[in-house]
Amino acid sequence: MREIVLDTETTGFDPTTGDRIVEIGAVELMNHLPTGQVFHVYINPERSMPNEAFEVHGLGDDFLRDKPKFAEIAGDFVSFIGDDAKLVIHNAQFDMKFLNFELTRLGHPAMPYSRAVDTLELARKKFPGAQNSLDALCRRFRIDNSNRTLHGALLDSELLAEVYLALRGGRQPGLVLETAAAAAQSGSGVSGQGGPRGARPRPLAPRLSGAEAEAHAAFVAKLGDKAVWLRYLGP
Repeated sequence: MREIVLDTETTGFDPTTGDRIVEIGAVELMNHLPTGQVFHVYINPERSMPNEAFEVHGLGDDFLRDKPKFAEIAGDFVSFIGDDAKLVIHNAQFDMKFLNFELTRLGHPAMPYSRAVDTLELARKKFPGAQNSLDALCRRFRIDNSNRTLHGALLDSELLAEVYLALRGGRQPGLVLETAAAAAQSGSGVSGQGGPRGARPRPLAPRLSGAEAEAHAAFVAKLGDKAVWLRYLGP
């Protein structure tokens, strides 16, 4: 299963009022594992960068002036994400709104929201009432985000990939089930029906010394005939 963990940085909050994308970062996962394939590009927003956005992203007009426009990278971006890979995004409505604005402006079809896996929604369900920003989730899952002094799309998507895998239960969420199934087929380990383990072919050697066994028997004898320990004592 192919998934794309994705983040964008923008000049503001609303593309319909003139805000644009200035950076896209995306990380490919295959069967919930990073493949090492990434997509990362800075984009000339064809407008000035507001001071408040510069303070968040550290991307100024001088830096972005010679970067490609969205129209120049749209084909590569669409090719990278493909037609059916799920898009793992934190607060997906925000990024999808900007991406679809840019894509449809160029004549590309809009991406359906059903493609998105919103990690913010996943976190809110898993940790209701808690802080669920990317930084808060990194702290919760002990993911090192010390390099995140500014918002950057590629770094944020790499961190989000780790957060997403942690939200799913680890890098290989099916590993325990696969191990149990294999054990059931081989006749060892946990029963495929959840039953008890079979008897050991060779009983373990006792680890109690003779003196310890005698002291335990003397203690149990003081508890009376109905002591539960009596059922476990040998003849």
